[in-house]
Amino acid sequence: MKKIFLASAFALLVLASCNKDKDVLNSLNDYNLSAQNKGYNFGDKLQLPQDVLDYAEAITISFGDKESSNLTIDPNFFTLGENDVTFNIKTKGGEVLQQDATINVFAKRKARSIAYEVVNQYPHDPKNFVQGFQLEGNTVYESDGQKGQSRIIKYNLGSTQPIISVPQAEEYFSEGSTIVGDKVYQLTWQNKKGFIYDKNSLKLLSEFPYDNMIGEGWGLTYDGKELILSDGTKNLYFINPENPSKILRTIAVASNKEGYDQLNELEYHNGSIYANVWHKPIILQIDPANGEVIGILDLTNIVKQNSSGGEDVLNGIAFKGENMIITGKNWSRIYELSIK
Repeated sequence: MKKIFLASAFALLVLASCNKDKDVLNSLNDYNLSAQNKGYNFGDKLQLPQDVLDYAEAITISFGDKESSNLTIDPNFFTLGENDVTFNIKTKGGEVLQQDATINVFAKRKARSIAYEVVNQYPHDPKNFVQGFQLEGNTVYESDGQKGQSRIIKYNLGSTQPIISVPQAEEYFSEGSTIVGDKVYQLTWQNKKGFIYDKNSLKLLSEFPYDNMIGEGWGLTYDGKELILSDGTKNLYFINPENPSKILRTIAVASNKEGYDQLNELEYHNGSIYANVWHKPIILQIDPANGEVIGILDLTNIVKQNSSGGEDVLNGIAFKGENMIITGKNWSRIYELSIK
């Protein structure tokens, strides 16, 4: 009888402990869900529920291959945008409870709304599936995608007739491109390699493999010192053009309200990175020091005139002096904008 009583008491203790574990995890989950949309800024402290703190002997957060007991949003641990983490709660009873969560980190600065005026329009070949777009003088350098149709071309702004057109093998899907001195660098989408051409003749000079951290090639630009590459995630990678297979540093991109991924065609101008966002009618102005979005150019009206809602999206940014030049995939027009 005594054994039965002890077994029953033990079972009740286990049940009570399990229920407490469940209550604590539910409390933590409710907190994380409520904080997810609001987001955090760097320097904020996670205000975990008191019942979670009272139940825990220690709490750590795992993010990627890192783990920290610091419950502050530290830029050395978290990145802007979404951070998929795991909370590890060591209870006073010696158990370890775990719960996955998403911690959104947003920029502190409010992104300004960039005004614009269309000051000129130019013809564009609607067959061109634009992936990379640069203007030097009056010459457009364009990387066009799609397997079996990929190529790199140059033509005069105002004309749709290529001066030079260099097709690529059928297995390649061309992506972003940029000018570096007397060379043009071009990405491919999923072949994990890029090409380097002579700028004048578009003769292929060499190839380079991507760093293993880069899954795909999307957008590419040059800040006068380093290449800046997007891969369809929230990240921008800074790369030495003399050794384009090695990443020097990485930033993630977010505004004060949301994180952005699927960053597409890129352009660097006057200390800012400008980025298309795939299937969005906007261009982001990004601080290259930290990834904060400091301006947003809403081009909804222009996109409505040129896009059917399919893959003919806004994609292509260049500068003509201080005016921005934009186009899109399979668009028939190039627009020159005075931005304010």
